Amino acid sequence: MNSTPPVIELADIHKSYGDIAVLKGVSLTARQGEVVALIGSSGSGKSTLLRCINMLEVPEEGTVKIGGETVELSGKPRKPSNERQIRRIRSELGMVFQSFNLWSHMSVLDNVMEAPLHVQKRQRDEVEAEALEMLDKVGIRDKAHSYPSQLSGGQQQRAAIARALCINPRVMLFDEPTSALDPELEAEVLRVIKLLADEGRTMLLVTHDMQFARTIADRIIFLHQGLIEEEGTAEEVFQSTRSPRLRQFLSAAGH
Repeated sequence: MNSTPPVIELADIHKSYGDIAVLKGVSLTARQGEVVALIGSSGSGKSTLLRCINMLEVPEEGTVKIGGETVELSGKPRKPSNERQIRRIRSELGMVFQSFNLWSHMSVLDNVMEAPLHVQKRQRDEVEAEALEMLDKVGIRDKAHSYPSQLSGGQQQRAAIARALCINPRVMLFDEPTSALDPELEAEVLRVIKLLADEGRTMLLVTHDMQFARTIADRIIFLHQGLIEEEGTAEEVFQSTRSPRLRQFLSAAGH
């Protein structure tokens, strides 16, 4: 059992879009060095939950704590009430999206250096050395001076991972990082994520790849219709499934 302090704590998170309640009271923690995989069918609230962590979506109810610090929210509808806090907290969360979100007019190296230079106000020499190191880690240092349009989808996603790593994040958040890729390119990206997990990084990962979730995650959380239906180790979730809904989901996913 991981007894390190929680890096992320979500308590009773609710989020709706109009009349549609997407999250109906979700609570979870991720501890230092823990890899937590969020699984569930499309529309179950996985990506929304991830986006509530860095306030890309603001929950109507519930609290978000990062490193023991509560995100300040107020008003109706609720909004972050301390912009400086939000900027600081976001700078501790590395987010990798389904779509690569690279700036097309900038080289790969400049994409990776952008946040450390302009958000964290770090020294250019130091940032460039670290950016090249991160590109090396994800296996595309030779593409540093290429533009995103000159890269394959797998290379673009690895550049996006290098960009997220270059801010030295406390937590990495992955939102279906391989869903836009074909199987061969998917394998490249999954290899990189596995490498990060082996380094002991704290990660929350939304994935449709059950085999990968099983391999990489310390804990798996199954969301169903906006609630946590089941959670546990890979062994518990895949081998000793308690919930009929989870059984049905795994069966449909080929497990």
